[in-house]
Amino acid sequence: MPTVVQNGSTTSKLSTAQRIERALIEEISAGELPPGQRLDETRLAERFGASRTPVREALSRLTAQGVLVPGEKRGVFIAEYTREELAQIFEAMHEIEAACARIASQRLNLLARSEIEAAQAECVRAAEAGDRNAYLRANEAFHETIYRATGNPYMAEMATEFRRRTGPFRAKKFRDTEDLLDSAKSHQALIDDIFSEDSGTASSGMRAHMTESFMQALKAY
Repeated sequence: MPTVVQNGSTTSKLSTAQRIERALIEEISAGELPPGQRLDETRLAERFGASRTPVREALSRLTAQGVLVPGEKRGVFIAEYTREELAQIFEAMHEIEAACARIASQRLNLLARSEIEAAQAECVRAAEAGDRNAYLRANEAFHETIYRATGNPYMAEMATEFRRRTGPFRAKKFRDTEDLLDSAKSHQALIDDIFSEDSGTASSGMRAHMTESFMQALKAY
């Protein structure tokens, strides 16, 4: 079962391995660590002020999720995909995201609404500031609030894993401030669809949102 997250913080203290895992996930999703880059245990241990045991545990978890892949020799690398493989992953992600939006629209409560609105506000602030890295992190958090709004932690974890796998590739489509602003604007249309509490509208809205996102990501590949 995934660690429960509320308002951007865990409900229980993270272990060292979980802390390292989360930091690496954020950096990979934001494109700060590119596909194909090797992750060295010793350097990561020094960076996080930890022994190699929790680093190895974090890397093992990310490998199991498909975010990292083992190399022919020692070490692990951030997963790389062919254009065809990436399109197939996007296709699966497209369906899961649409399902999350559909279910979230049926189960909305005040807490879910406020979390989605707060996440969108962070996206807008980062976009207006032209802060690409901050926007990429805020964008991931925005979608994760929709996953949590489903009330189904298994579906949320599945959707989150797809975002982790595709993060570095989606990050490439954001080249300048205008791209960030356009993305934040598209979020508002999606929010309106989900808040309509019409499951068909929410699903269609997410499909349109993700189709545009995926096409841009593949174009930038």
